[in-house]
Amino acid sequence: MGGDLDALSFEPLTPVSYLDRAAAAHGDRTAVVDGGQRWTYTELHDRCRRLAGALAPLAGGRPVAVLAPNTHVLLEANFGVPWAGVPLVAVNTRLSAGEVAYILGHSRASVLVHDPQFDDLVADVVARLEQEGTAPPVLVRAGEQYEELLERATPQAVTPADEQSLLSINYTSGTTGRPKGVMYHHRGAYLQALAMVGHTGLSPSAVHLWTLPMFHCNGWCFPWAVTAAGATHVCLPKVEPSRVWRLIREEGVTHLNGAPTVLSMLAYAPEAAPLSGPPVRVATGGAPPSPAILRRMGELGFEVTHLYGLTETFGPVMICDWRPEWNDLDAGEQARLKARQGVGNMISCRARVVGPGGVDVPADGESVGEIALRGNNVMLGYLDDPEATAAAVPDGWFRTGDLGVLHPDGYVELRDRSKDVIISGGENIASVEVEQAIAEHPAVLEAAVVAAPDERWGEVPVAYVTLQGGASATEAEIIDHVKGRLARFKAPKRVIFGELPKTSTGKIQKYVLRDEGSAGADRGRVT
Repeated sequence: MGGDLDALSFEPLTPVSYLDRAAAAHGDRTAVVDGGQRWTYTELHDRCRRLAGALAPLAGGRPVAVLAPNTHVLLEANFGVPWAGVPLVAVNTRLSAGEVAYILGHSRASVLVHDPQFDDLVADVVARLEQEGTAPPVLVRAGEQYEELLERATPQAVTPADEQSLLSINYTSGTTGRPKGVMYHHRGAYLQALAMVGHTGLSPSAVHLWTLPMFHCNGWCFPWAVTAAGATHVCLPKVEPSRVWRLIREEGVTHLNGAPTVLSMLAYAPEAAPLSGPPVRVATGGAPPSPAILRRMGELGFEVTHLYGLTETFGPVMICDWRPEWNDLDAGEQARLKARQGVGNMISCRARVVGPGGVDVPADGESVGEIALRGNNVMLGYLDDPEATAAAVPDGWFRTGDLGVLHPDGYVELRDRSKDVIISGGENIASVEVEQAIAEHPAVLEAAVVAAPDERWGEVPVAYVTLQGGASATEAEIIDHVKGRLARFKAPKRVIFGELPKTSTGKIQKYVLRDEGSAGADRGRVT
């Protein structure tokens, strides 16, 4: 009798179960739009189970990797691979052959499903693995081969007996060395997806546009969140502002996600115009959005929510949870509040800001400490790297490497990455603060501030600025603009104009700028 009661009241949590529910409740409704192709939830359910049946014998219990842009193939993998009983490894599409080869070898991937546009890259990866004496994975090419596999396969769905078993492996950017394999568990992804449904207001009437790479933190768990809500996925292989604006209007898009750089692209695109219907809900993270871009998006009819998270936290672990009493504040104050990282999401533990020794700093909005996290939406650890795991979690709390303050209302505000703080003449300068001041200049599209060596001060802030199309500004104008808003010592000593280097998820690669600054490189000054 006891066993029967256990089965009655307990089911291991897994995010792939959301597709079972969606097929049962919304089977005849549109699940996926990918160019000219459309599938219902009944069809998506069948395709994912057939994918599982096709992959299981090929995988032999080892991970399956996918190298594809935001197409139905990668979306289906988020369900089909776990249903095959193996972990998913979604590979960053902008990596080099050497980096991809390392990830496939480190994760011991048995199969690589890849988009045809990466044929040459995959051939290079296979050659490198063979040269290293590593057996390459079985290759499955999206398109005809992929569809034939699905057609011949017997549908299957393996569900985990242990909800904390390995669901996926997501690799960090690896800017300071080899990328680390962050291990996600079924329980965490299930709960994180549920939190994203609640915080972003997803529902069966929602239409989600995939402007965030699905390979990034498994798309912040939105492949499962959108499906849990019975909403529609609109695939987007490449973020092109003109195409995004067209899809918003043609498909009735209600939700999208992305880094602040994506917001900047949309806000200042030639096609940008105020929306006539309900606001499009936008979740943004990866870097603090400037108050200027938040105001611009609001004018166009986008409702922006600021999120904060890392690969190690299944994406957004904190949210700037908007309070209704803030609606009566002026636009400037609202933008300032929206730029804060906020509080733990609805399934997270309370975020802490700790000083040396793991002691909490005062909640005064001024005392700076490191953001520390734990809870259901934190990783299992780094794959085959117990030393790195122990270093990141010294006392049961994951250290993010981000510095912030805790305000009296309990909201956290990021001050900087610990490595991005500029120490000039003994004074600490938060690069984020200077970046936001620069972004208030009407000619500025986006900005990054890094430290550069200086004989007198040790290091000084240097600003890299991208101007809006058709706009102009001089170095002196930008510097004076900052001096009018912040302490004079925080103003950049140099301003370099040009495009900013970015990761595939839209984050500005500050380490590239730091390296250039150290070498005295100038990216081409244009005023």
